[in-house]
Amino acid sequence: MTRPNVTPATDPWRVPVTVAQIPDTGLHRELEASARDRGAIAEVAGLREVLSAHASFDVTPRSGGRVQVAGRVQARVGQTCVVTLDPIENDIDEEVDLMFAPEEEARKLADLIEEGQDSEEAPDVPEPPEAIVGGVIDLGRIATDALYLAIDPYPRKPGAVFEPEVAAPDPEDHPFAALKALQEKPKGK
Repeated sequence: MTRPNVTPATDPWRVPVTVAQIPDTGLHRELEASARDRGAIAEVAGLREVLSAHASFDVTPRSGGRVQVAGRVQARVGQTCVVTLDPIENDIDEEVDLMFAPEEEARKLADLIEEGQDSEEAPDVPEPPEAIVGGVIDLGRIATDALYLAIDPYPRKPGAVFEPEVAAPDPEDHPFAALKALQEKPKGK
């Protein structure tokens, strides 16, 4: 099954798990992105490359048709230093702990939580569960989303410091320089 309105370009790493097939004891999944998946992830994220991407998830059924996905996403990504423009590599290591609920329940809970955020009395409102769409949870999408959120948007090479070019101000370069030039013109010409 595929999720509606989602193209493979937006989901470069797909590892669907059918909720109805998850045993009562849960399941453990070790995921390793293929070279093709890593290339697609890099393209979507605007990275030079994704050298490795690994995820380890425990998928556990909970009451009321809910499913908990907990684990870790690790990756090594190739980026470009924003200061020196040299190629650099960064490691990503992100924990994941998400609760999924049937789509209708997730929507209702999200609405309730949004209403609670409107009141000034509820400073710490819990996150709504993610929706189980079409009876499927995509572990690859969970891993990819965690990876995207962990990417440093301004990567720097160790020791690279941005030093703006400092130039002494020209005493003749000021807002009234044009007026001064008009004043200094000899009259009668």
